[in-house]
Amino acid sequence: MRVAALLVGLAVAARPAAAQDKALVNTTASQHARLSGVDMGSVQWQPQGFWGERFQVCREAMIPTMWALYHDPVRNHAFRNFEIAAGLEKGTHMGPSFHDGDFYKLLESVAATYAVTKDPKLDQMMDEAIQVIAKCQRADGYLNTQATIAALNTGQSTAFQNRLNFESYNLGHLMTAACVHYRATGKTTMLDLARKATDYLYAFYKRSSPELARNAICPSHYMGVVEMYRTTKDARYLELARQLIDIRGLAGDIGTDDNQDRLPFRQMQKAGGHAVRANYLFAGVADVYAETGDATLLTTLNRMWDDVTQHKMYVTGACGALYDGVSPDGTAYKPDTVQKIHQAYGRDYQLPNHTAHGETCANIGNVLWNWRMLQLTGEAKYADVMETALYNSVLSGISLDGTKFLYTNPLAYSDALPFHQRWSKDRVDYISLSNCCPPNVVRTVAEVGNYAYSVSDRGLWLNLYGANDLTTRLKSGAAVKLKQTTNYPWDGAVQLTVQQAPAEAFSVFLRVPGWAEGAKLLVNGKVQAVALTPGTYAEVSRSWKAGDQVELMLPMPAQLVEANPLVEETRNQVAVKRGPIVYCLETKDFPAGQPLSALTIPAGAKLTPKPVTIEGSRVMSLTGQGLLSAEPQWTGTQLYRPVSARKPTAVPLTLVPYYAWGNRGHADMEVWIPLSR
Repeated sequence: MRVAALLVGLAVAARPAAAQDKALVNTTASQHARLSGVDMGSVQWQPQGFWGERFQVCREAMIPTMWALYHDPVRNHAFRNFEIAAGLEKGTHMGPSFHDGDFYKLLESVAATYAVTKDPKLDQMMDEAIQVIAKCQRADGYLNTQATIAALNTGQSTAFQNRLNFESYNLGHLMTAACVHYRATGKTTMLDLARKATDYLYAFYKRSSPELARNAICPSHYMGVVEMYRTTKDARYLELARQLIDIRGLAGDIGTDDNQDRLPFRQMQKAGGHAVRANYLFAGVADVYAETGDATLLTTLNRMWDDVTQHKMYVTGACGALYDGVSPDGTAYKPDTVQKIHQAYGRDYQLPNHTAHGETCANIGNVLWNWRMLQLTGEAKYADVMETALYNSVLSGISLDGTKFLYTNPLAYSDALPFHQRWSKDRVDYISLSNCCPPNVVRTVAEVGNYAYSVSDRGLWLNLYGANDLTTRLKSGAAVKLKQTTNYPWDGAVQLTVQQAPAEAFSVFLRVPGWAEGAKLLVNGKVQAVALTPGTYAEVSRSWKAGDQVELMLPMPAQLVEANPLVEETRNQVAVKRGPIVYCLETKDFPAGQPLSALTIPAGAKLTPKPVTIEGSRVMSLTGQGLLSAEPQWTGTQLYRPVSARKPTAVPLTLVPYYAWGNRGHADMEVWIPLSR
C-alpha cells in the first residue's frame, strides 16, 4: 500500500498544519535515515516512457474506474457507508469492515495524481468526498462507518469491541491519505480529520490495557501515525507509535501467529503469518526507527529481511506463499502450540507455483518496507527488491488497460488442475469478497515517482530509472533540474542531462542493479573511474553545470535463473529474467493442443528481445527456441506411469513479461520452465 504513501518519503517531515503558510513544504530527512524523499510532484514522467504510460493509464482509466465503482451503492457500497454514517442516507453498513480504508487508499491515489497534474477536477472530487467524511466523525475523533452506522440504527456503541473490525487499520489509511492530500493541495480539510482521529487513538491507548494490542490487526496505522508525526511534529504521535510497538505481543492468549502479535516484536525470529500484516508491520517499525534510532528495532528488521529475501520471497518479489496453513510447526513462536494462518508466509523454501497466494497487497507491502530500508541505509539491495516487486508482482495485480485486478499472483496456472481456488486467476473489475488490492495498486502506480529519487547530505540518489523530468532541491536547499532519457526497463541505456545545478560540488549516486554486470559510466563522453559493482550505488562527485550529460549503460542480457534446490517445486527448472523483468510462458504463444509442461529450455538458449504490443501497451518479449516433447495424454485416474520414450523437437519459443500475463484472454501460464542441458 504506498500503503502508506509514504511514498512521500520515509523520513519526511513537513511544517505543522497550523502554520499560516499552507503551501507545500520541502521534506527533510528523519534523524536516523540516511536518505530523504523528494517533494511530491518533483518527478514528471515523460509520456513515451514506461512509467509515463502507466501513470497516464492511472489518470485516465484506473482512477475514474475505481472512483465510479466506489460510488456505486449497489456493487461496492464503500462511499454509501460514509453517506449513511453522515446522516445523508438511510441504511445499514455493507461490505467488509476495512471498506473505509479501501476508500482512503483511493482518495490518496487521487491526491498523489493531483500533486503531479494539478487537475482541478481531481481537487473537486476530493473536496466533495472529504465533506461527507467529515460529517461521519464523532466529536472525540473516532471515525468508523461500521460502528457509527450500528450506533445510529441500534443506539449501542461497538467502537473497538471487536479485534477483527480493522478500526485502527482504517484510521491508519485515513492518516496517510490526509498527509498526502495536505502535501498535494496545501489544504488542511482532511488533515484536520486525521489529527482528531490520531488524538483519539492516542487517548484510547493511554487509558487501555496492553491487551488492547489485539485491535492492531493489519497495522497500517503504524505508518499512518508516524506520518502524522512527520507532518504535524506533534510529539505525542511519535510517543504513540513507540507504544504500539512496545505493547505488541502483550495481548496474552489472544495473540496470534497470523497477526504477528503472539510475542513482542523484538523477540521475533522468523517472518510468519499473514504476509500483508507482516510487511505493513515491518514498514511501520522502520518508520519508528527512522525517528528514534532504537537499534533493537533495526536488529529485528534486519533479521526479518534476511529471512524473507533468503527463504520466503518469490522471484517476482511476491510474498505470502500459502492460502491456508499452520504456523510453521509452531517453531516460530511457541513449539507446544500451532495456530491456523492464512494468506501467509510458510516454511523456509516453501514456494509453490500453482497455489502461490502472493496477494497484491503483500507485494505492495514489500515495496513499502524496502523503500523505508533504503531510506534508512542507502543500500542498493533494498532498491533491487523494491524494483523487482514493482515491475512484477505489483503490476501483475492490474490489467494493462487499468480496469481489472488480481487478488493473488500465482507463478503458474493450468486449466488441467482439478480444483478451483478461492480467487479468480482472470482479472476482474471488482473483487467482491475483498477489494483491498485494487485501490492499493492504483495508489502505488500514482506514487511511483516518489520512489525514483532521494537526496542526502552528499547529493542526489537515483533509485529507479525511467524517462522523466526532475525538479527538486538538495538538502542544502540548492535547486536541481535534470532530464532522464531512457527506454528502461526494455533497454539499459540511461542518459541524464543537467539543466540546473548549484555552483557548489555535490555527488550523484546512480544505482547499479544487482543483475547489471559490466556497467559503464560516462560524464560528458569521458569514462569515469568509479566502482560500478552490481548491487551498489556508483558515486560521481563534481561541480555540475547546465548541459552536463551522464550516460549509464547497464548490460541487459536475458538470464536463466535457478532457485535453491530446497525449493522443491522449482528443482531443475529455471526462470527467465531480463533486467528487472521476470518473464513467463503463456499458451497464447504455444503450439495448439500442447501443455506448457511438455516444453523444456536448453541451458544455453539464446533469447532475443522483440518489441510487441499487448492491449495497447508496449512491452518487450523474448524469442528463441525450446524443446517440445509431445506426451501421451494423462487419464483422469493416473498418478504415476513409466517414462515414455519420446524425442524432443525444437520449437519457437516466446516469453512475455510476467506482469502482462492474462491480458490477451484466459490462458495457462508458467514462470518456471524445466531445464534441458
